[in-house]
Amino acid sequence: MTRSGSLTVVQPGQNCPFQIRRVYYLFDVPAGAVRGGHAHRALHQLVIAASGSFEVSLDDGRDRRTVALNRPDRALHLVPGIWRELRNFSSGSICLVMASETFDESDYFRRHSDFLAFKAEQEA
Repeated sequence: MTRSGSLTVVQPGQNCPFQIRRVYYLFDVPAGAVRGGHAHRALHQLVIAASGSFEVSLDDGRDRRTVALNRPDRALHLVPGIWRELRNFSSGSICLVMASETFDESDYFRRHSDFLAFKAEQEA
């Protein structure tokens, strides 16, 4: 049997829990660079290591954890209200992101302190 490569499908309503409104990808990220550094109020995202590997640090306002992404057939679903930072990109890595909405600056928490204040308000 001759192998002809692999195929992974992302299909809203099947293995993607939202309608995809925007797709973008990060590449040529320099060694030591950190991407992300924000949270969203309403946006959902699927993050995939389309090539290579990287880590996603997650913070929900209480707990922190890091997820390693290194397989193009696995996605990380980021829900609203999670602070994220992407780091430790391998050489040649590609981070593919599918988002539930088009770009809207008002959906972002750009400062971690604002994010934590919002989370504390939600819990009060």
